[in-house]
Amino acid sequence: MALDVLRGGKLDRIWLAFLIVTGGMLSVILATSVFEATVSLSGILCVGLTAIGRREGYLIGIYSSLSYSILAYGNGLLGEVYLNLLFFIPTGVLGYVMWNRHTRQDMTVEMRQLDWSQRIMVAAICLVCTVGLGFLLRLNPHQNTPFIDATTNVLSVVATFLMMWRYKEQWLLYILLNIVTIGMWLLRFIAGGAAGDLMILMWSLFLINALFGYWRWHIGTKKAESTFPCVNEGVEICNAD
Repeated sequence: MALDVLRGGKLDRIWLAFLIVTGGMLSVILATSVFEATVSLSGILCVGLTAIGRREGYLIGIYSSLSYSILAYGNGLLGEVYLNLLFFIPTGVLGYVMWNRHTRQDMTVEMRQLDWSQRIMVAAICLVCTVGLGFLLRLNPHQNTPFIDATTNVLSVVATFLMMWRYKEQWLLYILLNIVTIGMWLLRFIAGGAAGDLMILMWSLFLINALFGYWRWHIGTKKAESTFPCVNEGVEICNAD
């Protein structure tokens, strides 16, 4: 039944409508400027399109990364600034090209999953890189919450590569990332940071979307495996090009 709904795209459209309406209401109520509203709405639309496997999410994500970095700079979250300007914008272009090569007739991307050894390796990389970056960011006297900022940076980078390579495990990292980021912006809100309340609610909506995205990609992966019997965990789909 779930596959039938997804095949028709009805659930995808309902989910996007929910995100747009909810995000729009949050922006109208909490944003203090048009710019802040665009940060929220572009980010919400970007993650929503990614959750349903649409490559257009990358294009909207380019503006979202640029505008979010400006807001993060004003709150002293320098790691977030570097991440968005130097990583998310270039990978947004590259990710769009890569997904375009693996887009199906229904305009959604082909989805796959890691095996357990690959999952353990990804977890180890995240842990080591987070600790190292945290110590590095702490050297900057203007840096707030260095290890929290490091966690969000590392999870974002690793999850982005998993997303570019179309692995469903990206959503597990995004779930953790969203929880940590909500905590980071909560600290900035308590300290009187700009747009803290809007960012908390925006990232809370991202968390809900990540939960939906994992379920959506889990079904998409099962569908791909049933369509292409040669698909195994962590292995490319036969003749995906």
